[in-house]
Amino acid sequence: MQDSAPLLPRPVRRLAAWCAVLLLLAGVGWVAVRLCAVFRTAVVPVLLALLGTALLGPFHRRLVGARVHRSLAAALTCVAVVCVVGGAVYIVVAALIDSGDQIVASLKDAAETVADHFGAAGTSLDDLASNARELASKFGSTAASGVISGVSVVGESIAMAVLALLLVFFFLRDSDKAAGTLRALAPRGTGDTLEAMARRAFRAVEGFMRGTTLIAFIDAVCITVGLLILDVPGAVGLGALVFVGAYIPYLGAFLSGAVAVLVALADRGFVIALWTVGVVLAVQVLEGHVLQPVIQSRTVQMHPAVVMVAITAGASVAGVLGMLLAVPVTAAAFGVVSELRARYTPGGPSAGPAGPSPS
Repeated sequence: MQDSAPLLPRPVRRLAAWCAVLLLLAGVGWVAVRLCAVFRTAVVPVLLALLGTALLGPFHRRLVGARVHRSLAAALTCVAVVCVVGGAVYIVVAALIDSGDQIVASLKDAAETVADHFGAAGTSLDDLASNARELASKFGSTAASGVISGVSVVGESIAMAVLALLLVFFFLRDSDKAAGTLRALAPRGTGDTLEAMARRAFRAVEGFMRGTTLIAFIDAVCITVGLLILDVPGAVGLGALVFVGAYIPYLGAFLSGAVAVLVALADRGFVIALWTVGVVLAVQVLEGHVLQPVIQSRTVQMHPAVVMVAITAGASVAGVLGMLLAVPVTAAAFGVVSELRARYTPGGPSAGPAGPSPS
């Protein structure tokens, strides 16, 4: 007696199976995101430390290659990071403080101009000031609690930054033991696969950080030269701000460019501000049409649409920090998927040597 035909055709069964897999992955991803949100004070430093290790790994390897002890090389690398980041922050803050009075005066003049042309009853500057005082008296306690929460957030951020720096030190120092540790933790028979996946993911993150740093440096140099030609005050600090903002794709470039235009408007007037807009737009066109395709296409194989979706998802989950981590995490995920496809797709290349140590 022959078996009865299946109730559903084969394409429908395949579609149902893929839907089940996608739902399972979505559920696991949601649980992982919730757990990361609960333990963010531990997860965020680890992720930042991995990014720092990916960026600083080549420098550490050069020091080790020059017969510097691994611990000393890791310590020197961390000290160099603190000096560079601290110097960049000092330059940016000093430049913005020097231009702060000019920016405030420019904004006040703009507000007065708008009030003169479009002002109506209840919208003059005096009315706005009185309304602001009334709102401040009504919501003073809310503002005070906001200040307290803001102080706690700053303290938490400093603690996470210090923890991330310490983790960078340990990750760099013990990077030669990472493969052995991963194999020891892997279930029986999966050591090679897990090691290959980890190396591919780390190489993707390392490529993203290396490419982003090179693009950020070129953007900062170009904008700094343009601002120096236009005689905009704080050009070096604004260039440093552009360099830091480049690690947050799209939004970072927009914010740093807006600050540069605002400083130019405050000190040099409307015409120079327009020229500054032209310089910022020209650099963004150079980045989008030359630097990104030439540099990032060799380091991270991701379509710009994927990058934008990842940034949006990261922002919805963790704000600015999520935007910073979204692209490298997505790059690592793409690396893992590529490794799995290479290993398990029929006709794909077989698993060979995993290559050099990732860090």
